[in-house]
Amino acid sequence: MTVSTQGSIHDVLVLPYLNHAIRMLESGYATATDIDNAMCFGCGYPQGPLATADEIGAAAVRDALLARFEETGDNLHKPADLLTKVAGETGTFAAVAGDHAKVPELRHTIEKIGVVGTGTMASGIVQVFAQAGYDVVFVGRSQEKLDGVVAGITKSLDKAIAKGRSDEETKAAVLGRLTGSTSREDLGEADLIVEGIAEDLEVKTELFKDLDRIAKAGAILATTTSSMPITELAKVTARPGDVIGMHFFNPAPVMKLVEVVTTDLTSPEVDETVRALSTAVKKVPVSCGDRSGFIVNALLFPYLNDAVKLHESGVAIAEIDAAIKETAGFPMGPFELLDVVGNDVSLAIQSELRNEFGEPGFDPAALLVEKVQEGKLGRKTGEGFHTY
Repeated sequence: MTVSTQGSIHDVLVLPYLNHAIRMLESGYATATDIDNAMCFGCGYPQGPLATADEIGAAAVRDALLARFEETGDNLHKPADLLTKVAGETGTFAAVAGDHAKVPELRHTIEKIGVVGTGTMASGIVQVFAQAGYDVVFVGRSQEKLDGVVAGITKSLDKAIAKGRSDEETKAAVLGRLTGSTSREDLGEADLIVEGIAEDLEVKTELFKDLDRIAKAGAILATTTSSMPITELAKVTARPGDVIGMHFFNPAPVMKLVEVVTTDLTSPEVDETVRALSTAVKKVPVSCGDRSGFIVNALLFPYLNDAVKLHESGVAIAEIDAAIKETAGFPMGPFELLDVVGNDVSLAIQSELRNEFGEPGFDPAALLVEKVQEGKLGRKTGEGFHTY
């Protein structure tokens, strides 16, 4: 395949991304508003994929995809049925969205928050809730780890003060709401407990069994996993209706998006409460089900994987990065983003998506696999697709 123009790079990478988003809407997995918000607030895109399809025009997207499908035979390039329908009716996805949901309300009383973990994500979540006025008890394995959380939050607040976005009084109030502990037992009075520990199903399963024992009746148990099956965590508790996904994006104090992930067992009241709470802490919640990739990763990583395959066909990395930033308006080119995310993380997620959806077009790119095998993981190792 020969690609020589920026317009064609856009078509090769962006059109399948739009098609996948349309299929997601078509399946009822998420609403049009939530799909677009997820990509805007989770990736910093100037607009969501459905709004982009409307801007280009459904018929134009359909025709361009048909041309790609005829060339590749890849099912991912075959226009979604909903795309064909909207194009035929000369309509828009905004018009067919039908997702005028009511504003969520707190159905559970939320006053005290518990957080398990002391890493970057967990620390950020602690800060988010404390800044929003909630008392937070956070649990770590050692006093040194706990002190690290407080030090990190203090540094973050000092930066805000230096930029004129906060003051010493606010800083003192936020820090005054924090309580660190090395014992999970101290989570017993929390109304919501969010875990932010390692992405290891066995470790998380053990934790949820313990939280089920410790947490008071009616407490919500949330995981901020980006990849583990939440249903499996719910099933090891005696309260599966109270278990939900609350997937923050890193860094949590900065990133606006929270993917609120329900299982078939999650109660509607818990779902509504977590969405309302996310709004209360100044985040943008989007709703989806317990499926690999949720919204953002399911749309983002196939696009990144396609970029690697396009490079394998002979198109320069610099050309691809530049074209995407210019034609799609994305804040980073795909290879710049791969190196930030980490090629090992990207490969793991892409492999999960391949297993979940069974699409041959989701096979991880050979060069991505090679980079991981060579230990060239991106910025964190000093070399990935770019050298740092």
